[in-house]
Amino acid sequence: MSDFYTSQGVSLPAASCVPVYLPYSSTPISAGFPSPAEGYLEEYLSLDQHLIQDKESTVLLRCKGDSMTGAHICAGDWLIVDRGRQAVSGDIVVAALDGEFTLKRLILRGQQVILQPENPAYQPIFVQPEQELSLFGVLTGLARRV
Repeated sequence: MSDFYTSQGVSLPAASCVPVYLPYSSTPISAGFPSPAEGYLEEYLSLDQHLIQDKESTVLLRCKGDSMTGAHICAGDWLIVDRGRQAVSGDIVVAALDGEFTLKRLILRGQQVILQPENPAYQPIFVQPEQELSLFGVLTGLARRV
């Protein structure tokens, strides 16, 4: 994977990571009363192996703004973005429109490309033929502190 550069031109080198394995239970936990399986941990799971399909093409980006709150994506969330995955209509993508990065749902209607926010306070972006659109990657997951 090549280095990734921020908008200020700062290089973020590709790093090899060492997985951290955490104990987990495959038994779903009730959000109400405690489960009899609570406290029973059967295996170890690496979150990066669970959330990242291709580590060579995956980057973490920080979300800014509130245009995607309807998709439960909030400011400050860490976005897991696969740059190697082919985007299809309905995917949430990181796109560069005329050099400006944005996170939106990709809608394809015939030849029309729409970048759809998931917040009714924002209007859809109907990409015009004279505009430069580049799809940076597809959102495959996110992480946030609670």
